[in-house]
Amino acid sequence: MQSKDTSNIKQLLNEREGFHVWWRLLRPHTLTASFVPVFVGTMIAFNEGAINWWIFTAMLIASLLIQSATNMFNEYYDFVRGLDNDQSVGIGGSIVRDGLKPKHIRNLAFLFYGISVLLGIYICMMSSWWIAIIGLFCMLIGYLYTGGPIPISYTPFGELFSGVLMGSVIIGITYYIQTETISTEMIWISIPITIFIGCINFANNIRDREGDKRGGRKTIAVLIGKERSVALLGTLIALAYIMTLLYILIGFLPIWSFITFLSIPKAYGIIKKFQGKKTSLEMMPAMGATAKTNTMYGMLLGLSLLITALL
Repeated sequence: MQSKDTSNIKQLLNEREGFHVWWRLLRPHTLTASFVPVFVGTMIAFNEGAINWWIFTAMLIASLLIQSATNMFNEYYDFVRGLDNDQSVGIGGSIVRDGLKPKHIRNLAFLFYGISVLLGIYICMMSSWWIAIIGLFCMLIGYLYTGGPIPISYTPFGELFSGVLMGSVIIGITYYIQTETISTEMIWISIPITIFIGCINFANNIRDREGDKRGGRKTIAVLIGKERSVALLGTLIALAYIMTLLYILIGFLPIWSFITFLSIPKAYGIIKKFQGKKTSLEMMPAMGATAKTNTMYGMLLGLSLLITALL
């Protein structure tokens, strides 16, 4: 039986029953952090004339499954450690509000990892077995993000790990399995994506700062406070656009990549949505805008590369 407070939170968050419980468990607003790097890495390779759509599909599904499993481990271990309760708004809520059994969520996460391993074997057979080592390392970090004796999410390095692994590393893997090489241009192009993905995590931690502080987390947002965190978030986002402009001017990116600047209004809205907001619920739109900015920028960047490859 749900408490009245729990029902009120579910109503405010527009949380529905049935299939939507399982959909929220995946935390779909974060999954663009998996799709965008695979898309961009593949389009960079496409510009060099190398693309295998079967490998692309396998890599995309594996990345989405690993990201979903990481989200499940996050929810499971935050619940086990007592960080989440039925009033928390920065979570999927599958355990504390929807009543799913914690062990079922943990086991489903391991199942997703298992399927990812099978897809990884296919990718390695089509490219290089070195990918297996990197892939297993990424999966380990995904588990240790909230699992293990010292979870990465409890430290100031959560944004760095999530950004680099889901950004530069995934783009690098995706590019390598198509071309069997690594280029300097690819590495530089991956950095703005890395920044945006790290910012999704950063925005999440700004929103959850008070709860994280009570739970013993030492995130950047907890250590430097909300106002400085929002200012730093804005600086990082501006840096990503400045780097994009520089890449276009020096020829790392095509002229078509100017379309990525169509995402600037959405990025500007992130800071506006954080300003003057005090509760986690009030900052939810800012978190959503951060994820949408990553989606818009990444999709437009990938599209600009696709147009260039087709012309």
